[in-house]
Amino acid sequence: MYTARCFSTVCTRFPPGPRSLAMPSHTEVRTVYRLSGVAPTSEAMLEALDAALLDSLGADPHLPEALGVPAVYITCGMERTEAPWCEPMSRTTGIVVNESVRRTAAVLLLAVDGVVYAIGCDQGYRLIPEHLKDKRFGLSFAIRQMDPNLIRGAVSRSLGQARTDISLVPGGASVPLLGIRDHSRIVRSLGGYLDNLPLTRSRYSLGKAVSAQGGCGLRIALGIEPEALLSDLRTIARICREDIPHPELEFVDHIVPVSDPTTLDTLHETLDDRLGRPDEGSFSVCVPSEHHTAYVEATTYMTQINSDNGALLSDDFDLGYVLTRARLAPPGRRLKALREGTVTLARGRRRGTSDTLAVTSALTWLETGVSLGSRRFFLMDGEWYEAGAAYVEECRTAVRALFSPLPSVSLPSWEDGESENTYNNRVADEYNSEVADGQPRWLCLDTKNVANPLRPRDQVEICDLLTPDDTLILVKRAGGSGPLSHLFSQARVAVELLQESARVRSEFTAKVARLSRGARLLPDDYTPKRIVLAMLLKNRTSLTPDSVFGFSQITMAQTAKALAARGVTVEVIGIPEGGTDALSQP
Repeated sequence: MYTARCFSTVCTRFPPGPRSLAMPSHTEVRTVYRLSGVAPTSEAMLEALDAALLDSLGADPHLPEALGVPAVYITCGMERTEAPWCEPMSRTTGIVVNESVRRTAAVLLLAVDGVVYAIGCDQGYRLIPEHLKDKRFGLSFAIRQMDPNLIRGAVSRSLGQARTDISLVPGGASVPLLGIRDHSRIVRSLGGYLDNLPLTRSRYSLGKAVSAQGGCGLRIALGIEPEALLSDLRTIARICREDIPHPELEFVDHIVPVSDPTTLDTLHETLDDRLGRPDEGSFSVCVPSEHHTAYVEATTYMTQINSDNGALLSDDFDLGYVLTRARLAPPGRRLKALREGTVTLARGRRRGTSDTLAVTSALTWLETGVSLGSRRFFLMDGEWYEAGAAYVEECRTAVRALFSPLPSVSLPSWEDGESENTYNNRVADEYNSEVADGQPRWLCLDTKNVANPLRPRDQVEICDLLTPDDTLILVKRAGGSGPLSHLFSQARVAVELLQESARVRSEFTAKVARLSRGARLLPDDYTPKRIVLAMLLKNRTSLTPDSVFGFSQITMAQTAKALAARGVTVEVIGIPEGGTDALSQP
């Protein structure tokens, strides 16, 4: 122990390293929240804070003038004379050690153009009342400014499943690969790289990527100097107010909380009545969206609901206790008791402020479903969402995205009475006739099947045509949704087998080499990156998103979503019926 302390002392005497010679930074990564229901005055901002909490922390209020706008700056320290691990480790090792803990907290509230923002430092986020935070502020910015092909992380929730999914891709990935685009999935947070952004960091980091994390709050590099900070906040506000969401991220806005007052009143009355009865398994537990980090670190939960006589200490969230406390409240006040009740997450069983990780509303831990007639609603994070409200629009959006205004390939007309196999062979022959060396570039693989690894006596058709850039084309003429369902299933099976079965890959690449007489050599580990679904709908003038059969629109959207999650893009093109059309090679 003595040696360690001496080493620490000596180290502090070394001359400062190169860090002291660096130019001062112009920005600092901070998390900014937008507050609702707070007037843009210093007095109103101060009154919006929890006075009892600030008093318990011995907080110091300041009124900064350098910003030139109404502002309140709160600072405090959270000290504990003995770290929570000291006593139990002393019992374990027999060695008495006494190390203190000191945490700091600061929060800056400022009004810019009539909007109040809050910026926390260290533990300062705990000083910002949860009910004042605009829950979609950071996310609103992210879907307007983030590059949808470079998403580094996402947090999403599934309606009715009490499940949180966290995806982390440090190098960035496209939205489809994250699997978050779903009509029943609510995106709570997105992190990634930003498109060209006129913020302070961009001006001083030319050519370097700027990243951000947007959820309830927005974590981003903001200017340090007063003028720079105000300019950045105004830019962020303008983007949220005037810019439209990126087409590949607009789905995030499709699912929004129920806002109709009459519907909300009915849902609240129904839930309050249910809370008065013994639970029959209708309630589930889910971690509040903004507190996953605290949940991982917490070892003690302090739950206080409708009681002034202290809190229940437990090692985990106690659903039974929460529902019991709510049931004891009088009718009409049970939901209010949960909303005002608190669950405090802490590192130890003592109630010191330095050990507190988060203070949450008890209601935000509960998930449950309520049906009003044929409509289904789910409570999540203290807000109500209607199941299926965005389903139709999400399907339509997904289908429209599959039709390119400039198709990558056009196929010739399908003559009346011509079989599918005859048509596919003709397409390959016509394209290959344009090749000077006579070597086949297009390959017809219709009926050129591979063995099904699940039942080798059965055969699986991978595709109808293989293009020069190794794209799989699947062709179908249909008078109803049945043949198209087969087409979509074939696409999924082909991709899954090529990705998951070494035997199928080997047989397919060997067949391509043999049928092309060595002109087409696919890599041994070939997997498709793109699939084209080519369709001719009988008795319909042209193929458009709206002309596709209704059932097929749903299965088409599901197929594209499943393949996108596997890294395969899907394009849909139409095949003319009769007549002649020019060919264009991809």
